[in-house]
Amino acid sequence: MEAHSSPRRNASHTRERLLNAAFEEVYHSGFRGSDLNTILAKAGVTKGALYHHFDGKDALGHAIVENVIAKITQDKWLAPLDDVDDPIDALIGILDSTGTSEAEVNGGCPLNNLAQEMSPLDEGFRLRLSEIFTNWIDGVTDALRLGQVNGKVRRDIDPRETATFFVASYEGYISLAKTAQDARVLRSGIRQLRVYLEGLRPPIKTA
Repeated sequence: MEAHSSPRRNASHTRERLLNAAFEEVYHSGFRGSDLNTILAKAGVTKGALYHHFDGKDALGHAIVENVIAKITQDKWLAPLDDVDDPIDALIGILDSTGTSEAEVNGGCPLNNLAQEMSPLDEGFRLRLSEIFTNWIDGVTDALRLGQVNGKVRRDIDPRETATFFVASYEGYISLAKTAQDARVLRSGIRQLRVYLEGLRPPIKTA
């Protein structure tokens, strides 16, 4: 008997292809510079298939934020920090996993790229992007707070302020490196953030 994919599964795969193709196009060209025909060609679907899943280009862009960029942030930053004993070690590990190739540096951060481009122009984008930043900061805050309980993080720091500073600094270095088109800027930033994180450890008690 010949196996057939269900219509629901095919529709899900079509939507996923559209999101992935749109993400790549937006990452390289920006949202306003992205072209729907190019996205359709990369995804291998028709315009009718696009409008079956999304009302238009704006709805597709919002879905990129909700389904692709949010997942990138979840996988890179939030999952490794979930209930971790030593958040400083975890954060340093995440920093060290940051890509510093020419293509990665020149492309910048997908979240930051869209935030800079679309937050002043579209409230739907702004709210969705702001939520990702808030969730990211919340995740680092919770990890630092648990680290204080476990004796891995200094008690005299404010976890929320520290998390906000860390996220802002990380994103700032990525933005500077993209503007300079120079990976050395990002590598320097990662080194400085490692030093900052090490300074959050409690002092070693001596006898």
